[in-house]
Amino acid sequence: MLFTKDLKGRASHADKGCVSTLAHTMMTAARSADSGLAGSGELDRYPYAETPAGERAAARPWGGSDSELGRASRRGAASRGRGLHGQLVQQLGQMIVSGDLGADRPLVPEEIGQRFEVSRTVVRESLRVLEAKGLVSARPNVGTRVRPVSDWNLLDPDIIEWRAFGPHRDDQRRELAELRWTIEPLAARLAAGHGREDLQQRLGDMVEIMGHAMGQGDTITFSRADAEFHALLIQAAGNRMLEHLSGIVSAALHVSGGPVTGCDRPGDASLAHHARIVDALASGDSAGAETAMRQLLVVHPDVDRVVPAPREQH
Repeated sequence: MLFTKDLKGRASHADKGCVSTLAHTMMTAARSADSGLAGSGELDRYPYAETPAGERAAARPWGGSDSELGRASRRGAASRGRGLHGQLVQQLGQMIVSGDLGADRPLVPEEIGQRFEVSRTVVRESLRVLEAKGLVSARPNVGTRVRPVSDWNLLDPDIIEWRAFGPHRDDQRRELAELRWTIEPLAARLAAGHGREDLQQRLGDMVEIMGHAMGQGDTITFSRADAEFHALLIQAAGNRMLEHLSGIVSAALHVSGGPVTGCDRPGDASLAHHARIVDALASGDSAGAETAMRQLLVVHPDVDRVVPAPREQH
């Protein structure tokens, strides 16, 4: 039986509470994470936004007068499960990407430590992380300075997130949609040619979980299963260089608070396209898998201005 034909039955079973063990485990872990409790372990590796966009603190001007900024950062760190080091990287990264800290702006460690009420060690390690991302540079006799946008590692998942929630959010989401249009249909085509039954089974499991979650209105579990589906698909392509780009797709799903793809909003059309991809992979239909992925990426009407809808085959 084709996976698409089995979807309706799966959805009705979800309404009755007949959830598979895998789906039940995933839903339970997702709800625990949403309630602030520690997850069950496996879901920790799923790429999913730790904090909704509306709860993110806006980056503040470096020269502001808010003496509570350091303490506020600590509270944010606790709420997102990050330590002082991670929170300082987040705060400085957001300020650089938003333009509050412009190119060639000197970053004085002592000033940062005092401003955010953190130790020199925390500041030093945070600046090293930002340097690895291409956001700052440190040179003898010059100090640490903000680098221009042309030097940033724009494929870094953190930078993708910061840009997606900054003043250039529309450009970031458009660029992500265009990049996904290039990466994922190719991955689907390649995956159909490899016939990895183990990964195909796991992809089917993710669609099942998405169906159960949609039936119960569980958007958190749906989003996590969706992210895992796309990561598995790229893995199934069997191309290590392509797999290296999977972080971009994960980041795109991570920040999909706006109209990027049909995956943003759980619905029958989105679920059906996921299932068609699984069917195409199972039958070794490379062209069908590619077409189904392109259809999935344009489910949301706002994406029509970003990428063209697939042409009908005559």
